Amino acid sequence: MDKKVLARIHRVRTLQLGLVRADEARAHNKFASETELGRRIAELAQAIAPTQETAGGVSLAAAAHYRGRLHQSAAAARDRLQSAEYQANRATEATRAAKRDQSAVEKLMARADAEAVLKAIRGLEESPPLRKIRHDPC
Repeated sequence: MDKKVLARIHRVRTLQLGLVRADEARAHNKFASETELGRRIAELAQAIAPTQETAGGVSLAAAAHYRGRLHQSAAAARDRLQSAEYQANRATEATRAAKRDQSAVEKLMARADAEAVLKAIRGLEESPPLRKIRHDPC
């Protein structure tokens, strides 16, 4: 392949790799924030749990209501966490694929450079020898 074409492909693959890495970072950040949200919801559910000093029935009913809502939120958070984990894994695999593509182009560029060097060496080997006139010592 032509060096210009390989250089252009390499630039494109490098840009694609950067974009995919940014997507991967966003996916991992979303996964971390969903994990943190799930942890906070679990802490809130624990804090609302009934205790010995619970005053009366109204307070127990209110706590049960909020606890039920928190459990619903926790279930939704688990679903979002699974989705975020799937997206993070998919983004990681996309980054690996983009890196493989970029490495393949770099190998093609190295091979093209090596072939150019070998072609130049063969050209020098096949060229007629330069004849130097050597004079006897005077």
